[in-house]
Order: sequence, then structure tokens, then C-alpha cells
Amino acid sequence: MTTGHTAAVELQAVTKKYGAGERGVIALHEVEVAFPAGTFTAVMGPSGSGKSTLLHCAAGLDRATSGAVIIDGTPVAGLSERALTRLRRERVGFVFQAFNLIAALTAAQNVALPLRLAGRSPAPGEVAATLAEVGLADRAGHRPSEMSGGQQQRVAIARALVTRPAVLFADEPTGALDARSGREVLRLLRASVDRHDQTVVMVTHDPFAAAHADRVLFLADGRLVDSLDGPAGAQEIALRTARLEEAQLERQQPEPARPQQSRFPGMAS
Repeated sequence: MTTGHTAAVELQAVTKKYGAGERGVIALHEVEVAFPAGTFTAVMGPSGSGKSTLLHCAAGLDRATSGAVIIDGTPVAGLSERALTRLRRERVGFVFQAFNLIAALTAAQNVALPLRLAGRSPAPGEVAATLAEVGLADRAGHRPSEMSGGQQQRVAIARALVTRPAVLFADEPTGALDARSGREVLRLLRASVDRHDQTVVMVTHDPFAAAHADRVLFLADGRLVDSLDGPAGAQEIALRTARLEEAQLERQQPEPARPQQSRFPGMAS
């Protein structure tokens, strides 16, 4: 949950460059975007457009080369690594394509892990209630190997939500799931926004997944180039994504070679 700020996360002219000099690659170029509290935003774009870099910078997993990232009212740039780790642990939740559960721990122990890492014991019934929210009250004692992929991802969502973060980042959360399990995960993310005023930012390549969001942002070559505000259909989202992919392919096409000029006038080369 947020603490009264209008934006759970804000990026101000954020640029991210990997490498130095002429060989350096600019993955994000002066990106300006705010993720309002209590909203669901999907981020889309062709491969290599900067989607994952945007998520990593917005979540404080990677530091921007320039510009400002503000998480729940706290500027990231001036934080030490220890303070940044604490901010991520307390105010940011993560759900990834790979479920990243601890194999030796039960579902309940996996969900409680962020609280224990923060140095506090879960309140009575807190973990059970969080598992119940994702429909897994009867799986608390099961280990990941005893659960389906969809169930493991729901445990991962419960683990991300148990600290009531300012923002939950989801990176391709349905990418490793079958259609039915993917729909259930998307329903849970949508419900966390509608019922608990949670802020969700999801990177995805799937137009159907993006259609669950309140807003869709489109990236190309490290820049925000388009957006759809309000619930949008998967067909419209897919159409805009296809246009961006076509434009990227056109930019990548080599220029036709110019005919070589002969050194002797009147003679073809």
C-alpha cells in the first residue's frame, strides 16, 4: 500500500547506458513516466526495446546512468546499497517468469520469507490469510515440487504481497504457464489492484495479459513511443505492438549499397 503519494514510482528523464564510449549501448533514453498508486500498468515493446531495463531501474534493481527514480516518495540515487536493499525489501514486491521459490521451504515458509528477512515474525494468521487470497489455503504445507506451475506462481504472488509493498513489479508472470494458469495469475494481479489498491507494473509480450491493465505503455529503442489509456482490447494492443515490430525491422535493414564510381569517365565500374 502507498503512503499518500500520488505516484508509487516515478522516473524523471531516466537514461541507462551499458558500457562506455562509442561502444556503449543506451538501453533507456530520457524516459519520463509515473505509475500512479492503485493502478495496473503493462509495459510492452519489441525484443530489445528496453522493457526489462525499465523494470530493473524502476524497481531499484539497477541504477540509472542519469535522471531520477523515486519509489514511494524516496529518491533512489542518493541511497547506499544497504538502504536501497531495505527499500526494495519493504516497499517493492517482485514476481518473475521463473517462480524463484526456495525448494526446501513450504508454501507458507516461502511466503513468510520476506518478513523474516526484514527481521520480524509474521502476525498470527498473516501468512495463512495471504495464501487464502491467492486460493492456496490448503497448500500451505506443500513444497514447490508438490505444486503445479500455476500454484507456484500464486505462491510467488502471495510472497510479493505479504509485505503490502508500494508497488509490485511482474516480469512476464504468465510466460511459463499454460493458458488456464496464466488467466488465474492475471485475475489475481487485477484483484490486488481493485480490492487492495495495489500498484502493479507488468512487463509482458502477451497482448491478452496486457489487456488486464488500466494502461499500456509501448517502448521502442529505449524510448516511450505510445500508450493506451483505459482498458484496451487484446486486438488493439497486438496491432500497435506489430506496428512497432515492423518499424524496428525497417530500421534494422541495411542501406542498399551505392554503385561504385569508375575512376575513368564514361566507363562503368
